Formats: sequence, structure tokens, C-alpha cells
Amino acid sequence: MKRRTLLGGLLAAPAIPLLARTASAKDAFHLPQVDALDVPADYWRDKVSDAAWQVLFEEDTERAGSSPLDKLYDPGTYLCAACYLPLFSSEHKFDSKTGWPSFTQPLVGHIGTRQDYTLIWPRTEYHCARCGGHQGHVFDDGPAPRGERWCNNGLALTFIPAGEPLPALRGDA
Repeated sequence: MKRRTLLGGLLAAPAIPLLARTASAKDAFHLPQVDALDVPADYWRDKVSDAAWQVLFEEDTERAGSSPLDKLYDPGTYLCAACYLPLFSSEHKFDSKTGWPSFTQPLVGHIGTRQDYTLIWPRTEYHCARCGGHQGHVFDDGPAPRGERWCNNGLALTFIPAGEPLPALRGDA
């Protein structure tokens, strides 16, 4: 690396926090390729179970090992439990031994991310890019080649086996 490049980077590093935005509002999400719905969280109350609503819209976490989707490895597609946007393909699912369904990557453009500081140190939280429903967190301890572990709450997902039609998206109020 050239010394000039290194010095320029070191001088710019203190400015990074000034350029970052607080990730407390929907506009802090990185929302590529999918139009976000403009509906309040209460819109979903009668469309998902109470436990799923708590995970999706109150950012709760289900107990590890409680989801039958954790050990499901059938071919198919994992959808957001609220709006039915496809989020993950089963070909990218793996056993992380964490007790939650885990994937090596999401479907491109269907996930929004933001920094989460609820446990003091920063983590990357991810949500459905369409309805904003909380799905889980992504970590850098996954398998090769990407090294990512997209750790998902099973209550936030619906599984559709391969060969079955995907349900129509819901939420266009």
C-alpha cells in the first residue's frame, strides 16, 4: 500500500462517525430493489400470530431451538411471515448450531440492514425490505465462501416447499 493512501485513510477515519446516520428510523435502512410498504406495524396484527408480531414489529427474539424451521432442510423458499416477500432460498441454508434458522446469504435486494446497538457493541440487524419486519442479525462467522451467517427468527419466516406456488404478496393496503 502506498504511504499516501495509508495516511489519507488514517486522516479520514475520525470523520466516519460524523458521516454515519443514526439507525433508529426506517430511512436508516438500506432498501435496495424493493418498494417499501407505507403501512403501520399495527396493520400486521391480524395477519400474523401474536408471537410473530412481537418478533417482526417489536424486534423480539424467539427462544433458541424453538423453531421447527431450524432443522428443516427441504428444498424451497423462505418468505417474510408478514408480507410474503421471498427472503432466502433453501440452497443457502446451513446448520449454524445456534438454534435459529441460518443462511449464507439472502435473496438480493430483499433485505434492509442497519446497525443495532441494543447489546452495546454494534451488530448488523436485518429486516424485510418490503414491510420492515425484523428478521434477525447477520454475523461474519459463517461458512466459506462468503463467511456470513444470516441468523433468522423462525417466527419471522414462512417456508414454501419447492414446486408449490408462492403466495401473492400481501400488504398493499
